[in-house]
Amino acid sequence: MIAFGFDNTYTRLPDRFYARLAPTPVANPALVRLNAPVARMLGLDPDALTGPEGAAVFAGNAVPADADPAALAYAGHQFGYFSPQLGDGRALLLGEIVGRDGVRRDVQLKGSGPTPFSRNGDGRAALGPVLREYLISEAMAGFGIPTTRSLAAVTTGEPVYRETALPGAVLTRVAASHIRVGTFQYFAARQDIEAVRLLADYTIGRHDPEAKGTADPYRAMLAGVVARQADLVAQWLLVGFIHGVMNTDNAAVSGETIDYGPCAFMDAYDPGTVFSSIDELGRYAYANQPGIAHWNVTRLAEALLPLLAPETDAAVEIAKEVLAGFGPRFEAAYLGGLRRKIGLATSEDGDGALIKDLLSRMKDNAADFTLTFRRLAAAASGPEGDAAVRSEFTDPAAYDGWASAWRSRLAREPGAPAARRAAMEAVNPAYIPRNHVVEEALQAAVSRQDYGPFEAMLAVVVRPFEERPGLERYATPPLPDQRVLQTFCGT
Repeated sequence: MIAFGFDNTYTRLPDRFYARLAPTPVANPALVRLNAPVARMLGLDPDALTGPEGAAVFAGNAVPADADPAALAYAGHQFGYFSPQLGDGRALLLGEIVGRDGVRRDVQLKGSGPTPFSRNGDGRAALGPVLREYLISEAMAGFGIPTTRSLAAVTTGEPVYRETALPGAVLTRVAASHIRVGTFQYFAARQDIEAVRLLADYTIGRHDPEAKGTADPYRAMLAGVVARQADLVAQWLLVGFIHGVMNTDNAAVSGETIDYGPCAFMDAYDPGTVFSSIDELGRYAYANQPGIAHWNVTRLAEALLPLLAPETDAAVEIAKEVLAGFGPRFEAAYLGGLRRKIGLATSEDGDGALIKDLLSRMKDNAADFTLTFRRLAAAASGPEGDAAVRSEFTDPAAYDGWASAWRSRLAREPGAPAARRAAMEAVNPAYIPRNHVVEEALQAAVSRQDYGPFEAMLAVVVRPFEERPGLERYATPPLPDQRVLQTFCGT
């Protein structure tokens, strides 16, 4: 049996934090993809994982001796409505590995069979959603955005039944942890203050060790989560990402992007963009994501109130003070990122208005979000780059009016044009996982067992800032008949 070197701490918490059980074996596991860089990061040997023995582990047919499989308990607000018990209905935490970098990470099977939290579900996953999470999570890592990672994807040799029969699969996910806002809510809803305190102490030890030395460690922990969530959602907006299901059970206290379901990237800029088929009211639209992240951490603060102060009123005041830091933290991260996207290394009072004007003109002219910013890098070197940017606007004069003010602002910036262009290209991706190309790749894999398009797209998006000849289709927005208007959860 392959040695993973698991060192499990979460399952040393009391039994009410999880349900121990083994994964349900599958008929015929076959490895689709192993993420060799992630394996090496964990201190594992990729060669040892690529054969039948590795496939058996990643499918749940073989459990490493030092694993301690468990489905984790949590609750959550889903589209604003509270469900007191959710939990891992189709996932099992195998254990934790301290990687070569000294960082402790969870290794989890997703799609490994039913658990006590399955709520009449089959506990399985279909191939399409597994490959989507693999692809998008690795793209996010390529952007430098905190995210769970994908270690492996396997097919099971068994169908899963949704609207139709689909090939089954299991994803092996790696995360800083799987502690969610909903994990705290699970115990708070049961008025299990001891468990809330145990979970908070565990979270401090794992994600906020600097909080231990403060006068109020629980306040410091909450502040850490608030800051990480504010930074995270700012980074999402800067690449046009829409999560799609920002429920509190999908908000990781580590600050990683987690649970890629109906997620998608925006093509033409529109702050009201929604892709998720289940987000009928646009709760999780692109521009709503900062407000939702604040709403989610507010739910965490509510769960922590008994730990913040003995008296409720005093605890509420502490929570309000910490939560008030979300807005400024987000605005600083978002505006700072937008400055870098348009080539500004310094700060002036009018920068926000300048950027807001650009975004407004992009919306009115259906300008592609990714291409507009990428092409601005060439335009920053001189007016000869303007033509490519103008072509993104239905009325090119709309760009011209903004570009004049932009160039006046750039004239007050230090540095040479070539250095500015390089800096802009380092933050403005040439490639994103374009929704129509993602769907093509997943359809090829699901319907024809052709993984070539998936592999080709993966090779592009893990190096998103490096423009390469021959990859134009991955940078090109969809034609009208190629547009993907809806994306779907994988449950």
